[in-house]
Amino acid sequence: MNLIIFEPNCGETSKAARVFKVLSVETRVRMIVLLKRRSLCVNALAKTLNITPAAVSQHLRVLRDAGLVIADKQGYFVHYRVNEETLADWSQTAKRILEQNK
Repeated sequence: MNLIIFEPNCGETSKAARVFKVLSVETRVRMIVLLKRRSLCVNALAKTLNITPAAVSQHLRVLRDAGLVIADKQGYFVHYRVNEETLADWSQTAKRILEQNK
């Protein structure tokens, strides 16, 4: 029996590791779920998640650096929303890694 093994390239495995690292923190996953529903400011996220605004800001920095959330300035406040394009890309990356050699 010949077994064909798919070897993902280094770039793909590196990208997948980054995706899983960013999503390895429960609070960030909860933030993404909330931000998929509607855009929210730091204080609204903090109140909903029952954490400090400073903690929210730190998580948002990681999510922004990864391109997963987009900041929109609205008056005095910055509202954050999910970058749907990045989310779809990450979903495909995770799917390829998790379903390979099935």
